[in-house]
Amino acid sequence: MSAVGQERMIEVVDRIPEEELAKLDPIIAKYAHRPGYLIPALKEAQEIFGYLPQEVQTRIAHGLNVSPSYVYGVVSFYAFFTMVPRGRHTIRICLGTACYVKGAPEILAKIEQELCIGVGGTTPDRRFTLVEVRCLGACGLAPVMMVGEDTHGNLEPGTVMDILDQYK
Repeated sequence: MSAVGQERMIEVVDRIPEEELAKLDPIIAKYAHRPGYLIPALKEAQEIFGYLPQEVQTRIAHGLNVSPSYVYGVVSFYAFFTMVPRGRHTIRICLGTACYVKGAPEILAKIEQELCIGVGGTTPDRRFTLVEVRCLGACGLAPVMMVGEDTHGNLEPGTVMDILDQYK
C-alpha cells in the first residue's frame, strides 16, 4: 500500500476512537488463523457497534489478512449486515398476504407518518428503525409487527403508536 493510501486509511480509522476499535482485537485474534471465518467475525463486530462502518471493516480486513474490498463485498451482499446505524429498536412490519389483506399498509403508513421515517429509515434519535418483511409466521394474528423480539398482533392504526410508546 502506498504512503498516501496508508494516510487515508489512518484518517478513516480515526473517526472511531481507538479505544472503541480496540474492542475488535479479541475478535480478530479469535479468527485470525481460521480461513473462512470472516462472517462470524463481522457478526460479532456488528453486535459491538450496531453496524459495520468502513473503519471497522478496514480493521477486520487487515487483522484477518483479507482485502478491504473483499470485506465490503461480504458486508454489502448479506442483508443481515448493515453499514448504517440502526435504531435501538427495529420495527418489522409484516406485509405478507394475510397481514396485507387485514390492513398492514395502513399500519405502515401510520408509523411512517408518526415517526417521520420511511421503510429502511431510522429516527433521528436512533430510537427506531423501520423495516418491512414478507412474513413473520404469525398469520393468525394479522396484521402483525415485531419490535425487537416482541410480537404484536391484531394491530389497528389507532393503537399502534401506543405500542411503540412503550419502547424508550
